[in-house]
Amino acid sequence: MSLDVNHPASTTEASKLGDIFVQFLMIGAISFGGGIIAYERILLVEKRKWLSPDEFMAYLAISQTMPGLNSVNMAVLAGDHLRGVLGAITATLGLILPGGLFVLGMGVLYAGASDHPLANLILMGIAAAASGLLAAITYRIGEANWRHLKSLLIIIATFLLMSVAKLSLPLVLLIMAPMAIYLYRPGKGA
Repeated sequence: MSLDVNHPASTTEASKLGDIFVQFLMIGAISFGGGIIAYERILLVEKRKWLSPDEFMAYLAISQTMPGLNSVNMAVLAGDHLRGVLGAITATLGLILPGGLFVLGMGVLYAGASDHPLANLILMGIAAAASGLLAAITYRIGEANWRHLKSLLIIIATFLLMSVAKLSLPLVLLIMAPMAIYLYRPGKGA
């Protein structure tokens, strides 16, 4: 059953299962090392207009509360929105197929050359590139929030608690969530 049974018929007609699969397959193939959520936003909101910006943010919030990877959860929710259960399965398979095949191939290669010093240097380079890509994507997704002092303070405090104080995610959420809810309570505005 679809999460949103009232979505426009034109969206459903325009989103054929093959198109959903190909679009998510391309996202899975080009988003190496991170940034999948940003690519999903580009596809779903900007390119195909399958979701509004508000729907995307709502689905992103839901995907973050679900177990598993946010990007896969987002594919499930978007696919369900577009074509129900078959859309969810199609979007998810399209998204994870390239990464799954890549990891399988790299695992086979690494198993044969794990003792080679160059193998570990390559992995360190990939990790550094992925970190930079993730930082750029994080900035792009939250671009509007960087301009508000309250949002910026929440972001900085969360970063410091996680990275400097090395607190666990549940503890950081217990600290930061009440503060964020208080700062953004209804009637106070952003």
